[in-house]
Amino acid sequence: MSDGNGIVAQMKLLRGTEIFGPDIENLKLSVRYEEGDRLHVHITDAIEQRWQIPQRVIPRPVIENSHLLPEESTPEPGTEHRIRNPGRLATASTLELLYTVQPFGFAVIRKSNGAILFDTRPEGSSQGGAAGAAGANEVPPPPGSTITCLPSSFKRIVFKDQYIEVATALPSSSAIYGLGEGTRPDGMRLRPGRNYTLWATDVGSWNIDIALYSAYPFYMDVRSGGFAHGVLLLNSNGMDVEHTYQGLVYRVIGGVLDFYFFGGPSPAAVMDQFTYLVGRPAAMPYWSLGLHQSRYGYKNVEDLESVLAKYKQVNLPIESIWSDIDYMDGYKDFTLDPVNYPPKKLRPFVDQLHQNGQKFVMILDPGIKIDDTYKTYVHGSELDVFIMNGTRRYIAQVWPGATNMPDFLHPNAQKWWSKEVVEFHDLIPFDGLWLDMNEPANFCSGPNCYFSADVKCLQIDKCCMVCNNTNLSRWDDPPYKINVLGTHEPIYTQTVAMVAEHYGGVRAYDAHNIYGTTETIATYYALKEATKKRPFVLSRSLFVGAGAYAGHWTGDNGATWLDLQYSVASILNSGLFGVPMIGADICGFYFETSEELCRRWTQVGAFQPFARDHSDIHSGPQELHRWKSVADTAAQVFYWRYRLLPFFYTLLYEAHKTGAPIARPLFFEYPEDEETWSIDEQFLLGNALLVSPVLSPGQDTLTAYFPRGVWYNLFDLSKIVMAVKQGMYEHLEAPGDTINVHVRHGSIIPMQEFAMTTAATRKTPFSLLIAFSPVFDVAAFCSIPYSIACQGIYMEYATGQIFLDDDAQLHMEVSPGKGTLIKLEATRKDGHYVLKSLVTEGSYAAKQRLMLHSIAVLGVASQPYSVRINGKLTSAKVKMNATTNLMELSGLKIPIGKSFELAWKTMHSEIGAPS
Repeated sequence: MSDGNGIVAQMKLLRGTEIFGPDIENLKLSVRYEEGDRLHVHITDAIEQRWQIPQRVIPRPVIENSHLLPEESTPEPGTEHRIRNPGRLATASTLELLYTVQPFGFAVIRKSNGAILFDTRPEGSSQGGAAGAAGANEVPPPPGSTITCLPSSFKRIVFKDQYIEVATALPSSSAIYGLGEGTRPDGMRLRPGRNYTLWATDVGSWNIDIALYSAYPFYMDVRSGGFAHGVLLLNSNGMDVEHTYQGLVYRVIGGVLDFYFFGGPSPAAVMDQFTYLVGRPAAMPYWSLGLHQSRYGYKNVEDLESVLAKYKQVNLPIESIWSDIDYMDGYKDFTLDPVNYPPKKLRPFVDQLHQNGQKFVMILDPGIKIDDTYKTYVHGSELDVFIMNGTRRYIAQVWPGATNMPDFLHPNAQKWWSKEVVEFHDLIPFDGLWLDMNEPANFCSGPNCYFSADVKCLQIDKCCMVCNNTNLSRWDDPPYKINVLGTHEPIYTQTVAMVAEHYGGVRAYDAHNIYGTTETIATYYALKEATKKRPFVLSRSLFVGAGAYAGHWTGDNGATWLDLQYSVASILNSGLFGVPMIGADICGFYFETSEELCRRWTQVGAFQPFARDHSDIHSGPQELHRWKSVADTAAQVFYWRYRLLPFFYTLLYEAHKTGAPIARPLFFEYPEDEETWSIDEQFLLGNALLVSPVLSPGQDTLTAYFPRGVWYNLFDLSKIVMAVKQGMYEHLEAPGDTINVHVRHGSIIPMQEFAMTTAATRKTPFSLLIAFSPVFDVAAFCSIPYSIACQGIYMEYATGQIFLDDDAQLHMEVSPGKGTLIKLEATRKDGHYVLKSLVTEGSYAAKQRLMLHSIAVLGVASQPYSVRINGKLTSAKVKMNATTNLMELSGLKIPIGKSFELAWKTMHSEIGAPS
């Protein structure tokens, strides 16, 4: 390219086969070093235009294609080359591309150590040396090392109209995560010998090892030394990705090869780079962090009122009540059942919710009933916004019966959808929208289905159409069969036929995996227009980048202990896909739950980013008030959830700015500790709280892993785990009413007082929990994280932050009068303690008159004195607990909207003090 930051080259077919169709003979290769330390490799047909994800769905830089590699400088066949005369971006990048010609292959390496991150080069093409030997351990190879390449049959690149194959070698020590969505009994880490299918499918998430609702063609690779990188294949077509014992093999049924490589080198850096490209996670309203109640089967408004009343009786906070399709008139979007949910009853109910500081969320399905008296259908018909099947509209069957499916790629779709949302909001002022069935789901399967007067529909959720699926097109019967539903079912199963077309002739075959995302984007902007506030959208089917518009839940899980276990990995995976606002239906959706299961699930759910109890009409009610033991446990864990709301909201801010997940696998913060690579039944909240739940029945103890550091039990600060030299497993007590949550030393946790709604909680005073280590032996702690203790000098620090805003702006921004960021740092050195706050744009916090009333400091061994705020003595109350080494200062009344310094001394030097 003209600026030296990439190349564009032509490729010609060397040898083809007729398997899965004829090969495309002329390809165009484009390579580009891009902003955000990413490398972009794009391969497509050099002559015919091929389907690619539209810019409006994922806005991104367009790769330059006007400067071909000059013919006279074409590299010699069979040799390895790199981009000559690199430009600014290529020089600054941590990654480098090597490539061979005749046959073509490429490798992506890390410049700092020569580690091979991705390698498609055929056997015999490599030249040895640092560029190829360090793939396994991410350490520089010995001089003269050679590359062990895989057989050319494994490493070939195949490019046909409906079949694209590319493979990369992987070292056996790679820890790979991603390539979803699926419920995986073997955990987060991808395993050799497994195939991962990416195809949005309407199937309950209680089913394991099959493709579910969303498609995320992204993975993160963590290697020895804690190095991490990410790989995105930006392609929405169906695909199988096989994890062999040699590497990964992509088998894709259309589109292009559009690879992005993210150099990291930490997991946090990978997420920053990945979401910088596809879209930062959406800002969420504060109320979305509360406890939500839902059920398919609340038959009328009185049911909703009764549920809320019972929660109030047991003093459990409910932030919002949700309405499933029960509220609809004949299951039609934007309508109300005139008998059970009439406006004259539902509107006063919602108004009362708002007076109480609570919220109301309603469900929408994409299928629009074919009915000339239904205004949503009539308006959509006038704007011609439905998917076509040849010259006619495609007809599906979902809850309303015969339906047309909206085409959210149509230029009129946003106008139509926004009008429907705004008008419905004028009738019922809901606060958020919940999108279901948007894979899109279809109770019938195939391109040749029709309703017949001879067929009576006895059960609406079973297919009532006549389907003759013979003489299928190559789109509904492609030459390569991806593994739909785990049994290689036809690709059109339970969805819109592949031959159906969106606006501009775009086939469902190509756009299927982004359908849910296109509906999500339209809903996000419609809700923004309707509420004039920050939108809250929860969507079942997503693609990479959709986290910029919505949260997600793990779908229709089961009320089983295995589902509880699997849910942790599913939640952690979602964070790695750029969708950090994620939760599993507490107590399980399908099947009958049990008291013990619901109690344990409630404990986990309170520490998920998104906390909702939801159940199916065909199983018994399972609200958290129905068992005393569950209600008591819920009262305990949601007391802490609501106290920790400023901590959770600040993590949302961090996610919005950097892409970092809220709930994190342990390897995310401790990638150098290989023991963390396979742990997915514990999780971190940010980098400060470690959650270790019980996930099996009849268990009142567990063995949990603690990465290197000092960890305090949040609920009993006298219980401490000391992993000073390295990570360790610890046996923990876990009675039936208890979940283990530990605070990492070096953390400052912001909290507020408990209240029954998030709105009320936000008005209460702040407190801080500062965690220093409890042991002051200099030799032992010389190299422990968050401390400096060498040469007789001991210094330790703890950090945290608080983000506050008006919760109305589209983005979470630090800005005058609307958003405040408070960075906190505490240090101690030889008995001298200092807590400093650095406030950016404090006017919003000052306007809210928010105050810091107390701090609790862990690891203090002796009585403090001379407590000063900004240099002036204060009359703050001091309480000392020698058993827990906990010091509490209360009665501070410090405005948090202004920077401050709080300092004190202890009676004795604490170096070597007993713990």
